[in-house]
Amino acid sequence: MSSGMTAKKAVGFIENRGVLLVYPLDNRKAPRSLWSEFFPRSEMRWEWDTGGDDRVADLWRLREELSRSGKVVYAKWFRGRATFFSREVFTDLLAGFGSVRMDRSRLTREARLLLETLESDSPLSTKQLKAATDLRGKLFESTYEKAMRELWRKLLIVGHGELDDGAFPSLLVGATRHHFEDLWDEARGIDRDTAFARVYAKFEADPPFRKFLDQVVLDGSSRIDTDASN
Repeated sequence: MSSGMTAKKAVGFIENRGVLLVYPLDNRKAPRSLWSEFFPRSEMRWEWDTGGDDRVADLWRLREELSRSGKVVYAKWFRGRATFFSREVFTDLLAGFGSVRMDRSRLTREARLLLETLESDSPLSTKQLKAATDLRGKLFESTYEKAMRELWRKLLIVGHGELDDGAFPSLLVGATRHHFEDLWDEARGIDRDTAFARVYAKFEADPPFRKFLDQVVLDGSSRIDTDASN
């Protein structure tokens, strides 16, 4: 890319920080983002017209490449925004949240349906997933979005590339245990307290991420009954 952004550099940034957004929030310094790592002295202008900053579109394309690389993990996690994790931090979060041993009856019916569908066939676009679960149309829009947020927050699903199946490319979503089976299995053997201690140490330098993690833990979304047989 003419802007100097490369997948190799991006992976290095993500591995160093542990977690990064793709784009900054209102050009604030925190939480950190890939944009702020690549261009620490440049404000981002969210403009896609002919006079816009080409780096914005370049980063969007790089995001898609990284999401399917397997070298880092992509999820709509921090406040539902595009978030990249290092494999190490993601594994510890899986262990800390108890996602790998959760009692699925604690999920809402719609979230469970979406997850089971993705575990049978991954990845799927939004259009494909809605069709497969009969959650299409405006009537089910809020139900679908709420169920997906539930899965994203627990990191039970990940983004994995895009598909052109409409006016704009659609994010392909897959089951975490399908696309990152090695990390899923590794998380089974990690103690919850040890995992969270490492994650909190990594997030110490970025208070917004730490605060959001606190919210996820405290709001009950991570307090999941476990089933040793799962």
